[in-house]
Amino acid sequence: MNSIDLTPLYRSSIGYDRLASLLNSALNTDSSAAAYPPYNIEVLDESRYAITLAVAGFEQAELSIKIEKGVLSVSGDRAKTEERRYLHQGIANRAFERKFNLAEHVEVIGAQLNNGLLTINLVKEIPEAMKPKTIAIDQAPNALEHKADHQADATDSSAA
Repeated sequence: MNSIDLTPLYRSSIGYDRLASLLNSALNTDSSAAAYPPYNIEVLDESRYAITLAVAGFEQAELSIKIEKGVLSVSGDRAKTEERRYLHQGIANRAFERKFNLAEHVEVIGAQLNNGLLTINLVKEIPEAMKPKTIAIDQAPNALEHKADHQADATDSSAA
């Protein structure tokens, strides 16, 4: 089991607590299970994405999409069909579960099944409070000048 020491990252970064668990799970993923079903992740624009999975042979009722704790899970469970005898079986006919880790503020906005392709649409909506903002820097008078002006005003008022 491989693990990565991310202590130096934590010294200068805030909010990357999930990074270690994401990296460890990526390193320990079974590569044979990760090959089915094949998928694409597409960037549609600056804040929209699409995941397309090839789920040929699955009907809509046999597919499930769930989100829990920032993980998108897509699963397919084939209904039992009559026994068939194949000379060659190249089309996968098995249940699957594919998981995708979603970044913060990424939400699923819909899914479509068309011609054996399941497309899941995602959008990244950063709340207004989290968007970058510019902070104005006020021009404050020099503390010494302010003190000198204050003393001069006191002298003028006592002379009057």
